[in-house]
Amino acid sequence: MEDKIVEYLATYGLQVLAAVIIIVVGRWVARLVTNMVGRLMRRSHVEETLTKFVENLCFIGLLTFVIIAALNTLGIETASLAVVIGAAGLAIGLALQGSLANFAAGVILIIFKPFKVGDYIEAGGKAGSVQEIQIFNTILNSPDNIRIIIPNSQVTGSSISNYTTTGKRRLDLVVRVSYESDLKQAKQLLQEIVGADSRVLPEPAPTVAVAELGDSSVNFVVRPWVNTGDYWDLKFDLTEKIKLTFDENDISIPYPQHTVHMAAPQS
Repeated sequence: MEDKIVEYLATYGLQVLAAVIIIVVGRWVARLVTNMVGRLMRRSHVEETLTKFVENLCFIGLLTFVIIAALNTLGIETASLAVVIGAAGLAIGLALQGSLANFAAGVILIIFKPFKVGDYIEAGGKAGSVQEIQIFNTILNSPDNIRIIIPNSQVTGSSISNYTTTGKRRLDLVVRVSYESDLKQAKQLLQEIVGADSRVLPEPAPTVAVAELGDSSVNFVVRPWVNTGDYWDLKFDLTEKIKLTFDENDISIPYPQHTVHMAAPQS
């Protein structure tokens, strides 16, 4: 028995030792190269999510080559193993076409940055504040606090509206005034209301103008510019202030009206 062990060690001992050394040294080199890739990407200010993903992918790829080299040192045929791995990779790729499309879209979002965390966007038919940009999904939080998860392929496959990136937005209000009311007074009151609010930006200058002579009203457009964070508060406050001010000054906001003429029945 001892002779067989000695014979086995003499025959395969050096191969096993060489395989162990390849694995240990190869793993160390793989980790070293992976860390170097990560440092280079961080110095280039690449998104951290993409950096971590590339690090993991690089380490797994290098470690695979190390294991194949170790198996080859042991005398194990690796050509057939490589074929099996390639076939398995192809099968997995076909099965995960949608996931791969989402991954590619996630890389595009991270590299080109059409939006960032915290921006309020509309994409993929949904709207909300961006909470997280993942490799496969983009996570939004709606104004009513609903968590929305959108596959990245849907985000890049549709138009993206970013309401935050410029820092300011134009508020569009339509104010209806009856034909019987004083048009000049109504316009002056609207200008005073807008001008009195400190949240309204001086540039670009706000617009107050008659936009349409409607069926039952004269329609004003009120278009002040505001910092994005003040948009909704200003919209609600101006709407309330306009109604109260018009009531105080006898400016009528009419209901939609239709005049119906009834023909007299023929005798």
